[in-house]
Amino acid sequence: MRTSFSLLLAAGLLLTASPGQAQARKKAKAPAAAPAAAPAVAAVPVSDSVALRRIFDEALLRGESYDNLRYLTSNIGGRLSGSPQAQMAVEWGKATMEKAGFDRVYLQEVMVPHWVRGGREKGEIVGNKDKGIKVPVCALGGSVSTGGKLKAGVVEVHSFDELKNLPDDAVKGKFVFFNRPFNDALIEPGAAYGGAVEQRALGAAEAAKRGAVGALVRSMSSARDDNPHTGTMRPATIPGAAISTNGADKLSQLLKANPELQFELEMECITLPDEKSYNVVGEIKGSKFPQEIITVGGHLDSWDLAQGAHDDGTGCVQSIEALRLLRAAGFKPERTIRAVLFMNEENGARGGTEYARLAAQSKETHVAAIESDGGGFTPRGFGLESDAATLAKVARWAPLFKPYNADEITAGHGGTDIEPLKDAVHPKALIGYKCDSQRYFDIHHTAADTFDKVNRRELELGGASMASLIYLLSKYGL
Repeated sequence: MRTSFSLLLAAGLLLTASPGQAQARKKAKAPAAAPAAAPAVAAVPVSDSVALRRIFDEALLRGESYDNLRYLTSNIGGRLSGSPQAQMAVEWGKATMEKAGFDRVYLQEVMVPHWVRGGREKGEIVGNKDKGIKVPVCALGGSVSTGGKLKAGVVEVHSFDELKNLPDDAVKGKFVFFNRPFNDALIEPGAAYGGAVEQRALGAAEAAKRGAVGALVRSMSSARDDNPHTGTMRPATIPGAAISTNGADKLSQLLKANPELQFELEMECITLPDEKSYNVVGEIKGSKFPQEIITVGGHLDSWDLAQGAHDDGTGCVQSIEALRLLRAAGFKPERTIRAVLFMNEENGARGGTEYARLAAQSKETHVAAIESDGGGFTPRGFGLESDAATLAKVARWAPLFKPYNADEITAGHGGTDIEPLKDAVHPKALIGYKCDSQRYFDIHHTAADTFDKVNRRELELGGASMASLIYLLSKYGL
């Protein structure tokens, strides 16, 4: 909902200009011989539109997100939970926040899964006379190994109902090939992802119930390419692998011509004991309402096929940058602001769960939580999980974001890592940062999620949008 919004001059700003940017008022000299005492320096109120412009200027002219992301992706790379790279990312996050000069930087210990992919996976369609066609595959996170080469027939399905209705002898001893594509008629790719992803998450477990030896899942993308998309799956006794969209189309086509063909899969993945890891937390203490907290975050872990740039390196650096921008632009929040780099979103969400548990244990009051986990593309606005009154209040700020094309403030999903806060400490709103997502699922969970896919200006604009919303939340509350 959009309504007109009068820009307010902030008498007694909840976020005030820094002393270095305030102007001293002139005072006439007293007629007495002794000089008058020097006047106190007063903060000059600024309108919200001027404040946001100041934040965006800082981001576009002196932003640090892009260079931070370059280091995270190029020097550390993929950061799967439990890996040495994940620990390196924790140390990087803590050092980066300390360098930014936040009031407090600390770690929250959390035990996380430690799944290892092993050697590169191999997949081959085997037809008459054992003639083979190699297709790109990758193990789904949490899968078991094939124990060498696993070769079997294939049955194709497009839904769990279709699998359920097959006779036992059509499934037992075979690969179940889940080949439900994205619904490309949907405008939002996230909706198409939501309509297809259950086959990746639950496919192997459902196939195992019917006596299958393995599950093959069409990659979660509209793109037609050779990049298989990994992602987590529910634990199952049989291996689960993603097959690229081109490979899925080829397999489906060949199955129609020869239902008796076979598939050969080789994967070496293994699950090790849980590993100790950490959330990284940086904080700027509120000057007037320090007990009221606004959290902003992204997840520090990533899949291991690439550098984890858009998923979710961008969200991490934007969250750090949001706090830095407020301070660099000369504002002091009255409510406490935290940047949180969550660990283990991809295959367990244990970091978000632990953050919420500790917040409840400490009886913290959270005003709102913001998450950036949709890539670092051009900002569009924010999606809120909240009651109608809170949504209407935030939507009244939309005109302030209009000059930056980030004024879509609607109902929506907050994010996986902040979701546990809903029941733990009951924030007024869980807020998801929204950006242009049309390209996101082309690279999501693939070897293509690399630093070169991120545009500097898009990334910095996103951080400024998040900082601007934090400015307003800190100033007005909910």
